[in-house]
Order: sequence, then structure tokens, then C-alpha cells
Amino acid sequence: MRLILYSKPGCHLCEGLQEKLEQIEGLDFELEVRDITTRDDWFSAFQYEIPVLFRVRPERKDVEEPLPRPSPRATVRQLELMLQKWVMGNG
Repeated sequence: MRLILYSKPGCHLCEGLQEKLEQIEGLDFELEVRDITTRDDWFSAFQYEIPVLFRVRPERKDVEEPLPRPSPRATVRQLELMLQKWVMGNG
């Protein structure tokens, strides 16, 4: 499973979510962080939405599926449980 985090430099919510995702040890996923300032299409799509998290299923590598936005107050463990439900539990 691959997760994509759309982010930008200086975004504290983005940095916080990335740090928590990197601390999760109980789930097997690859995290790709995309800086929206590097592409106009990403910036146009997500400039008011970041951080935005998507999953890419192994069997559908060309499809990015948005995930619900986790609370910035969620602990690493809470985030892990949410991901388990959203990512692993939904197929």
C-alpha cells in the first residue's frame, strides 16, 4: 500500500501529519510526500486543502483515492487505527 501526502514547505499541519505517519510501525505502507509548490496542477488542486492524504492500492497503481482528513490532534496510535480502518479495512 502506498500513501501520498500533498504538502508544502512551512505548513505546520502538513509537517505534523507527516511526522506522525513516519512514526507508525504497525502498518506496512510506503509514504510519498508531494510538494504542491513544484507543480501548477497540484497547487491549483490543493492550495486551500493541504494536508491531503491519498491511498494507492497495489492493484490500481494509477488511481489515487482520497482519505478522510485526520484531526491534527490525533495521536500516532489514533492515526494508525484510523489508517487501519480506512486503508486496510476497505480492501
